[in-house]
Amino acid sequence: MTQARTGVRKRMLGDSADVAVASHPGEIDLSTQAAVAYTSEDPAHPVENMLDGIGGPGAARWLSGRADTTEQIVFEFDHPQDISRLAYEVEETDRERTQQVRIEVSTDGGASYRQILAQDYTFSPNGATFQREDLRFDIHGASHLRLTVVPNKNGSGTATVTSLRLFA
Repeated sequence: MTQARTGVRKRMLGDSADVAVASHPGEIDLSTQAAVAYTSEDPAHPVENMLDGIGGPGAARWLSGRADTTEQIVFEFDHPQDISRLAYEVEETDRERTQQVRIEVSTDGGASYRQILAQDYTFSPNGATFQREDLRFDIHGASHLRLTVVPNKNGSGTATVTSLRLFA
């Protein structure tokens, strides 16, 4: 049984408040290795939900605090990280829409980013409602990892990510 993890260091982008996690071999413990900056969150679905180590359909998730708005989540590593694997999940059970997730990495302290993934997910309450990705990379010396979530490429919606895990 997987235990929920807490203790996320986080702040709204443009803020400087404090409030990530790991327990599998090679997993980067974001609670000790990074701060999380974000553009918004729904108070009932905070950013730490996607970092609690619990995934699958129906799991707690991060949900944007604004509908139909592109959102960003940035992991600011305390020390450069090598990333060999990224696993994440997204779920939408209420409405039909297409959400895009873009993942970019910076090796220069966040001054510039290189896109490593752009993936669209089309959700339908009577069809596909859940997507899991497990991707392999060869990234050395990452200072920042940025997720950009476009919730409404087709249809209306709110940005969401169920879980995110990084591995060295």
